[in-house]
Amino acid sequence: MTSIIINGKTCAAQAGETVLAVARREGIDIPALCYDETLAPYGACRLCLVEVVKGEKKETVTSCTLQAVEGLEVVTETPEINKLRRVLLELYLAQAPRAESIRKLAEKYGVGTTRFAKRVVRGDPLQNRCVLCGICVRVCRDVIGVGAINYIGRGQFTEINTPFYEENEVCLGCGACAEVCPTQAISLEDTAETRVMKSWSETRVPLKQCNVCGRYYAPEAFTSYAYEKLDPELKASLKDVCPDCRRKGMTRQAIRLSMGEPVTG
Repeated sequence: MTSIIINGKTCAAQAGETVLAVARREGIDIPALCYDETLAPYGACRLCLVEVVKGEKKETVTSCTLQAVEGLEVVTETPEINKLRRVLLELYLAQAPRAESIRKLAEKYGVGTTRFAKRVVRGDPLQNRCVLCGICVRVCRDVIGVGAINYIGRGQFTEINTPFYEENEVCLGCGACAEVCPTQAISLEDTAETRVMKSWSETRVPLKQCNVCGRYYAPEAFTSYAYEKLDPELKASLKDVCPDCRRKGMTRQAIRLSMGEPVTG
């Protein structure tokens, strides 16, 4: 353990922990778009800038890549940092004009409009909400281990989607990309027996059917992938049963046990 100072407050930190992680645990607000605890620090969005105090010398760095070391002192809000954040938020308002979360964050810093040209694309699969933070690409590649999506194009034409904007058969339909997206840009829909990844070139992933209630409850490819990772392995009798039916079955077993009745399976 070590200790650092954030806005004059002494905070305990673990070895290798970042300043952003420490601040969030301590309830100190630092904005960030590209940060997720499951991923390695990235520093792409730049919103998490803090000022490092070194005597008379000061330095501005991203808190998600700054490791907490003994005696480190940082300030999260200064006129210079807030000015940089306002410019960044103007850029994000232009890049993702329909992202409600960006609009609310911008308002918090007194930014109501942007001086930059707004990027509005008719029929955009990411609903004109994508800020290109790349967190969806990274979670698909680095956490799930699939890499079904990636950056496409360069400069102002950069987008995120499947290769060649075609259905991608390696997609598991897990929805991790949508879960971590900070602007709710990614959409998917379960229809009957199929999950449609609407943002990813309408990629279609078959859903698994519960052999108890008959409900289609999860992408078949993802459940198979997840079962392979489990240790100890899930009982074969439970692999084709939805979570609701598993819970009901466990409840019934608990009731039988409490009544002294024998339980099998």
